[in-house]
Amino acid sequence: MQEHSSPRLQLALGTGAFAFCFAVFGTMSAMMPILSKQMHLTPVQKSIAVALPVLLGSLGRIPLGMLTDRFGGRLIFSVVMVLSIIPAFLMGTVSDYHHLLLYGFFIGIALASFSVGVGFVSGWYTAERQGFALGVYGAGNIGQSLAAFGSPFIAAAAGIRWGSWTFGILLTLWLVVFSVAARNAPRCGAVKSFADVVRPLSDGRSWILSLYYFLTFGGFVAMGVYLPIFLTEMFKLTPQDAGLRTAGFVVLATAMRPIGGSLADKVGGRTILKWVFPLTATMAIFLACPMMLTFTIGALGMAAAIGLGNGAVFKLVPEYFPNSIGSVTGLVGAAGGLGGFFPPLLLGYVKQQTGSFSLGFILLGVFALCCFGLVLRAPLVRMTPATVSR
Repeated sequence: MQEHSSPRLQLALGTGAFAFCFAVFGTMSAMMPILSKQMHLTPVQKSIAVALPVLLGSLGRIPLGMLTDRFGGRLIFSVVMVLSIIPAFLMGTVSDYHHLLLYGFFIGIALASFSVGVGFVSGWYTAERQGFALGVYGAGNIGQSLAAFGSPFIAAAAGIRWGSWTFGILLTLWLVVFSVAARNAPRCGAVKSFADVVRPLSDGRSWILSLYYFLTFGGFVAMGVYLPIFLTEMFKLTPQDAGLRTAGFVVLATAMRPIGGSLADKVGGRTILKWVFPLTATMAIFLACPMMLTFTIGALGMAAAIGLGNGAVFKLVPEYFPNSIGSVTGLVGAAGGLGGFFPPLLLGYVKQQTGSFSLGFILLGVFALCCFGLVLRAPLVRMTPATVSR
């Protein structure tokens, strides 16, 4: 196989594209403490502003996953990067709340890129290695850490607009590299019809996986976008210090994702999830205690748990739906994104009504226990070798 079409190179290209897209998405929450102070926003207004990009980034994963199955990841990923660059530069010019909502909504397309990359990367690896490959690809979440850490410092040094523009420029450069070097994996069979693409969405297992990802990836997104607000409001940290701590959360969750995928290759994704959900519930209780020590333990413990869970869930997608990875990834990824959309809205409402975020964290713990009960009572049935053959 020629070097330009080696699986490792394509994995690196897809991971880099996702990382820079995720960095563009992450600038919204990273800059929110600065922008909200400048615009005098209420807790609910801040929650709406950070949640809107997640809405498009969630629902957009479904059609993008289908398009990837139909046309290949190289074309669709390139288009998504172009569409992400535009709002990244517009965000640098925002001056009022209405434009903040508008530009922020469209920056969500960068988050929707996830389902494209899963379809793009998975085709280059056998079923035995897809947990590892998709875990590495998912480590592109590190892009949010780059934004959480970098945007406030860049804004302080060079001006607010450069907090967004810097990552728009980096994504533009990666788009050039990707366009030149990326290749689609060889296809097995004819191009799918629309009916073939949507058929797996009627399978109940795809919706069970969606619920699991609603918690694991949704928890990651919600914590990633809201941590700067938690830390600046609850503990009066500066935006720069809050960004640094948020970056630590994202780095840990991201590092655990490929570990979760690799462990799932060995012991199965369901086994990993049986440990992830009760640990998540425990860490939610720590987060509900409004002290820096308990909050830090809860945040880092949850980062580890949901990072493992993210890798485990996406090991199961190609295992149970080997011929419709893009479509099912779109559905599951959309659920995960919606898991990052609703909690910020709920937390903003809880904070405005009670003066504290604690009730929101308790509800998170209850939901994690519900998922734990489901994974015990409704295990996904392993498919037969004949079904998973390509």
